[in-house]
Amino acid sequence: MKLFRTFSSLLTLILTGCIGNMNPTGGNSAPNYPYFITTEPVVVKKITVPKGTKLVYEERMFLEGKQDKMMSEQRLIEIEFPAGQTINWGGVPITSINKFFNSEMRGYTVYAKFDELSENKKTKFSELWQNCSNDLGITIKNTDDWSFNKQNIADVNDCSVLYQRYFKDDEKQQAYLNEIYAALLKVDLK
Repeated sequence: MKLFRTFSSLLTLILTGCIGNMNPTGGNSAPNYPYFITTEPVVVKKITVPKGTKLVYEERMFLEGKQDKMMSEQRLIEIEFPAGQTINWGGVPITSINKFFNSEMRGYTVYAKFDELSENKKTKFSELWQNCSNDLGITIKNTDDWSFNKQNIADVNDCSVLYQRYFKDDEKQQAYLNEIYAALLKVDLK
């Protein structure tokens, strides 16, 4: 009986410790994704990124944190430009690009820094984008190209949580996303 109580107490402590620390994302802290900081300008996903760009990759067994070399672009999930630096994406300065979390979706989200967009550079596209948010979800045909390549951009999937293709029956949301996509296709970067 004493052995049973000891075993029960031990089991209770173990379960209480596990349940008390449960996190719906699978751990008590964010994953330490492998990443690489570029040491010179380099082309990634058909985008020339500046020195100091952080390239974040999918979780891999035995690989965490800072890496000594770039990994396969197929595993890339985020491009984060150095603090204070942006690149031009569709005429809009952006700070980062994140691959969609849902692996069944082909695309990424671009994050704008509209306070760096001068008045004389604004377009219908940038104004529509800015009106709903700083993040814009883009679906693409070729996942190897995250550049502003209008032939590769299949659609505008979302603009923050306000407008999403997911809500197909909401005509207002669909119309706004259609308008942004049409304006995106008219952007002339010459």
